[in-house]
Amino acid sequence: MFLFEAKRILIVIFGSLLNAMSLNFFLIGANVYASGFTGAAQLISSVFNDFLGIGLNTGVLLFILNIPVAILGWFKVGKGFTVYSIISVIFTSSFLTLIPVIELSQDIILNAVFGGVIGGIGVGMTLKLGASTGGMDIVAMVLSRMKDKPIGTYFLLLNSVIIALAGVLYQAENALYTMLALYVTTRVIDAIHTRHEKITAMIITHKADELQRAIHNKMVRGITIIPAKGAYSKEDKNMMYLVITRYELYDLERIIGEIDPNAFTNIVQTTGIFGFFRKDH
Repeated sequence: MFLFEAKRILIVIFGSLLNAMSLNFFLIGANVYASGFTGAAQLISSVFNDFLGIGLNTGVLLFILNIPVAILGWFKVGKGFTVYSIISVIFTSSFLTLIPVIELSQDIILNAVFGGVIGGIGVGMTLKLGASTGGMDIVAMVLSRMKDKPIGTYFLLLNSVIIALAGVLYQAENALYTMLALYVTTRVIDAIHTRHEKITAMIITHKADELQRAIHNKMVRGITIIPAKGAYSKEDKNMMYLVITRYELYDLERIIGEIDPNAFTNIVQTTGIFGFFRKDH
């Protein structure tokens, strides 16, 4: 258990380092904005610096923006999830402050693409281990539970505001390059993990009872167990069918690996569900 948690924390810290590098080496110097609260912190910093002559560090602003969100997440999302989000925010803010802003290239397209790729890898790695980068992830989860709309709706809303302000306050090109960076980031995250709020797991196993107990010890999710038979081996097995949130995927993978490493698991996108789905876990 300790090794799992240590690995999780190290990956979160490394993801934070990649996020900071994408900003300080590529995006900030080109006035191209990242997604979510990171992009909001960038935008606020740019406005204060360019229009008011006040230098505000992006890392400090990111930390300040996440304080009320962390409190909200602690009570509404879950303490364990929020702790990892706080670790991510603290290290991202620290790296943004410690790493100097360097303009590696003056080509804005290269900055948008490489910044998007590196930032997407950082976020994707963090999400894959069941943590988040804080900020909009937590806000979107709370709002989606209240309104029962996909998390992506709220990401799109905030990012649209960032893109519009980038075009109004600077040049229209800045908005277009920000769209490019956000698209690249999203594609990389999708390749590493998933942005879908809910996913369906179908697990073919000989140890359905043991897996059911282990899953219910960790998460509050309904499970349907269906008898199944191997077409080639003719062995009797069971298929476990359950819908989870994307944040629970890491825990499910770990449980399956511990209880039945030989199980076959298929993970698919869930675009919508009808009926009871517990939202407060």
